Amino acid sequence: MATTASAPARRGPRTRAELLDAAERVVLRDGPAASMNAIAAEAGITKPILYRHFGDKAGLYVALADRHIETLLERLRTALTQSGTRRARTEAAIDAWLRLVEGNPALYRFLIHRGQAEEPQVRDRVAVFQRRLGEALAAGIAAELALPEPQWPRAQAWAHGIVGMVQAASDWWLDEQPFDRAALTRHLADLIDGAYARA
Repeated sequence: MATTASAPARRGPRTRAELLDAAERVVLRDGPAASMNAIAAEAGITKPILYRHFGDKAGLYVALADRHIETLLERLRTALTQSGTRRARTEAAIDAWLRLVEGNPALYRFLIHRGQAEEPQVRDRVAVFQRRLGEALAAGIAAELALPEPQWPRAQAWAHGIVGMVQAASDWWLDEQPFDRAALTRHLADLIDGAYARA
């Protein structure tokens, strides 16, 4: 009896980074509807293997969030320490967030909205990230204004307010798209610069 050679099994990713790359492709394609089944299929593995790598769905969400949190924090630190005017650093810091949102809108919505709604671990991780973002910005403000230590809480209040403002504005901007990213950056920087008070 003749034998037939079996087709070689598709080799799935061997590293955590490759699995996260596959997860990102699915999120970018499917948006908030991305599922663990679809991610496992994209990676060429079974769902149990995916769970073995990340523990559960929350673990995968947290790993995706961590990857982009560190990217954004590094961009923010670079923006806040660049040479130039205070206005230039303000715009660079705002643009660091908006570039991440604009470049990965499906991933942003998936992590910030679906991930938080479905998984407490992701909600906690995003909250910690927002706190870290605010603290990094507060350090930049305190250094920019040469604030003495007793006035650091004022820098923290401003920084956390700015973080919330930029995130809310970016959510609205993604939905409405009334103008480009550069215009939104300018408008938000104008507000921080006191345009509302001068109007």
